[in-house]
Amino acid sequence: MPAEAKVPASTARPAVQPASPPLTERQEARRRRILHASARLASRGGFDAVQMREVAESSQVALGTLYRYFPSKVHLLVATMQDQLEHMHGTLRKKPPSGETAAERVAQTLMRAFRALQREPHLADAMVRALTFADRSVSPEVDQVSRQTTAIILDAMGLDDPTPEQLSAVRVIEHTWHSALITWLSGRASIAQVKIDIETVCRLIDLTRPREPHWAPGREGPHPSGPRARKNLRDGSG
Repeated sequence: MPAEAKVPASTARPAVQPASPPLTERQEARRRRILHASARLASRGGFDAVQMREVAESSQVALGTLYRYFPSKVHLLVATMQDQLEHMHGTLRKKPPSGETAAERVAQTLMRAFRALQREPHLADAMVRALTFADRSVSPEVDQVSRQTTAIILDAMGLDDPTPEQLSAVRVIEHTWHSALITWLSGRASIAQVKIDIETVCRLIDLTRPREPHWAPGREGPHPSGPRARKNLRDGSG
């Protein structure tokens, strides 16, 4: 493991907290230059190619400024993964999956994201290694990656208000997708095996779908599968 990945949490510079004031337009532009420089270097040579001094030079910021944004290479590469996922999310929204069921749509979405990472294997390896190396000091950045992945899956499911059981299924799907990336990058799984694993775990979505009561002809009131009926069931008024 490179020396930069071994910086103890007690000696690393403090991470930027989510509660920090919003970045100014100039600061946001600087941050984006840093992330783009990180992605370029990682694309060329993977984790080892991302050196903080080279990132600073490539993004035209002082080294001290770079460390104020990202306390270590691991912080930087995890943030780079969140940025890449955000870009993927925008692309997926422009061309949503076409599967008939939520499970099919999520599987299609995750495989599209996987293939996008497959086109940049060095970058994918660098970002996944950073996630693997991340300790508690990188929790805010790791949480951002998780939230972005969750948003991608929920969009594919077509859910705005998931149940606790559905969120649990989403977390298991995220873990499987991440594990599939690791096994593929290490050469221990083929693309075909990854596809099977993703499709299999996405079937959890069907198991967590809220069940609706049986409706018989002649029963008064709206069909229990309608939006108002579902709301009444949740409120206890149906």
